[in-house]
Amino acid sequence: MAPTARKRAPRAPKIPYSPAEIGEIFRRFAVQRPEPQPELEHTNPFTLLFAVVLSAQATDAGVNRATRGLFARADNAADMAALGEDAIREHIRTIGLFRNKARNVWLLSKSLVEEYGGQVPDTREALEALPGVGRKTANVVLNTAFGKETLAVDTHIFRIGNRLHIAPGKTPEEVERNFLRIIPDGYLRHAHHWLILHGRYVCKARKPDCPACIIADLCKAEVKTTDVPAPLTPLETRPAGEQPRPPVTAVG
Repeated sequence: MAPTARKRAPRAPKIPYSPAEIGEIFRRFAVQRPEPQPELEHTNPFTLLFAVVLSAQATDAGVNRATRGLFARADNAADMAALGEDAIREHIRTIGLFRNKARNVWLLSKSLVEEYGGQVPDTREALEALPGVGRKTANVVLNTAFGKETLAVDTHIFRIGNRLHIAPGKTPEEVERNFLRIIPDGYLRHAHHWLILHGRYVCKARKPDCPACIIADLCKAEVKTTDVPAPLTPLETRPAGEQPRPPVTAVG
């Protein structure tokens, strides 16, 4: 009987960046946003998980508007399960796919109560087994709520990975794998937020704002319009959904 062939791990793609250039990119992100914060409003792992599930095909600002009143009534799995699907649906009806999402988050709340005593589990396997929770959502919760070094690939990170040719891939899983290969030690904890915020406010989908880019001199994207990087200055932490404020103290 012939031995079973082993699957070979996918090869790392060739990228036009040296390790020193990649290190400098993430060093600058760290200077610009030393303690990046998620823009989804939450108070605990449950409200974070709930909000991330709702955020699919919706803006963070829209989710925040819908959940403020909802979380005032129920900010834990037991209270949310007791609130019921109909009441949840009324609170989130301004969000895309609100009917399906209302059912998912209600079932999610019930599952947390029945299987985990109302607590959010801190493993990928357990999270992905919950209603409405996929890999991206699990990665966000593991990273933000539990401090684990995971990278959730949303549309912004997928775009940056491919546009900059820094972590190219045809699927979010490929882009995630290729980013994890190159992000230097010490930077992975916040890489998820740095990349999302850079994609949301600077390397935008329709028209990247290259004059505002702190890595313009390092960027290899064909669409970039300048090689002159923006001043490297820290940005103030801001409330969820608010545009970046003007930079403050200069950092060399």
